[in-house]
Amino acid sequence: MREPYLAARVLDALLRENYGGLAERVTRSRDGVALVLADGRSVRLAAGVFQDFVVAPGELLGLEQVLHTLAELADEEDAEGVAAFFEECVEALAGLELLDSHRPAVLGSSLADYETLAAFVDHPIYPTSRARSGLSEADLLAYAPEFAPSFELRWAAVRVAPGSAVHRPADAAPWWPSAEDVGLPKDPGIPGKADTHALFPVHPLSLGEVERIEGVVVAPDSYLLVRPTLSMRTVAVDERTHLKLPLATSTLGRLNRRSIKPATLDDGARAELLVRELADPGVLVADEQTYGHAGHEYLAWMIRKLPAGRIVPVAALPQVMPEALGDYLRLLLRWNVRLFVEYGVALEAHQQNLAVVVTDDVLKLLVKDNDGLLASPSRLAAAGVKVPDFADERMLTDDPHALADVFVTITLHLAATAVASAVLPADAAARLVRDTLTEALAEHGDHPMAKLLRARTLDAARLTGKSMITAGTLKTKQRSGARDINKFYGTSGPNYLRRSS
Repeated sequence: MREPYLAARVLDALLRENYGGLAERVTRSRDGVALVLADGRSVRLAAGVFQDFVVAPGELLGLEQVLHTLAELADEEDAEGVAAFFEECVEALAGLELLDSHRPAVLGSSLADYETLAAFVDHPIYPTSRARSGLSEADLLAYAPEFAPSFELRWAAVRVAPGSAVHRPADAAPWWPSAEDVGLPKDPGIPGKADTHALFPVHPLSLGEVERIEGVVVAPDSYLLVRPTLSMRTVAVDERTHLKLPLATSTLGRLNRRSIKPATLDDGARAELLVRELADPGVLVADEQTYGHAGHEYLAWMIRKLPAGRIVPVAALPQVMPEALGDYLRLLLRWNVRLFVEYGVALEAHQQNLAVVVTDDVLKLLVKDNDGLLASPSRLAAAGVKVPDFADERMLTDDPHALADVFVTITLHLAATAVASAVLPADAAARLVRDTLTEALAEHGDHPMAKLLRARTLDAARLTGKSMITAGTLKTKQRSGARDINKFYGTSGPNYLRRSS
């Protein structure tokens, strides 16, 4: 029965984003609210959390019905994107069915951990999050976190140019191999020689891309056993060390490539230092200062050092520690409100980029992967904080409403409400989030930024949302006008915070 589940999620997303004017097909009668599909079927709708209406429980839809409706609505200029989304749906359905068939064995395995449990959870908003472009079932079983695999990395020798931002972690990573460890000679002038070449870790799924890069020599031997984390391109070397690598696939949209552009590593390190400077006592920041790149999107790596303690990804929190929900929300919202009000900073810290850390029964919030944050230069400067020299100019803005968009769509929707809704009934979850946010905002009184955030959240008639499939798959950037497909809005939903009161 995975097809009706996926078909409903896809139709919900298309309706939420009103792609092709789909919302205009919604009808209201004494029998309720419905949506007419291309084949003439009338689908019952019910009230939603993040959108006005969703497919009502009990409605059994076929994926072909929904996609036929999409095809009828689509503009000819979006033909490539629509075809790509069709493929995403096929891949997502296969991924769901594969997980269902292997879930009992995975749960019964000693290899299943918190990252595995987190990977069992579907994305709250993006309907085809199980799709990984171009990967086969064998690839998923071997490398996807929900199947709890382990595998060895491949390595490549890359010539080091003078002034290159290529590093060898040395003492920071005693597990880093030598040329001989991966089957490369160390004779002078031969690839692998320490003073002329550097070894780069390569995810096995990216090997084909790396082999095509001119002048790069792929080592014959694998080295270093790792396990995938919830973020599939990041692997765990051990419980305190993660290694982020380019991955030759797309997730959450065909335009959302999992390769790594060199500037994002530099910006991520700068963002981490900023976040660390502004962190509350109950907040921990992962160390992401050790990294290297060779100027190519498939030749890059970053070592993430994690703090001591029991680390649970927030996506797994409802399954593992539901009793910690209240403490988590207070930490999350109090700090993110303070960042917004006092410094003009909004984090792209969602349920995948956040974790809780428990040490001696004390719960703290752990943040990582900060290269998507948005910060106000003028507010940072006014607070006496040095403005980071980000290469990506999209990380800086003095528009408070742009900052509020990130807070609402990431912190409020994904990190708070989606997590709370996995533990509590929808109304109770909304009340808990509302009360916790109210408390956090009250600490800042009538501060102008607090008043703005209150107006955009607690008092808003509607809450902004992201048009993820429109910007990520269905339309090109030129068609959508999105500067950043991960910060593309244009949709809104009911304010569940007001409804819960």
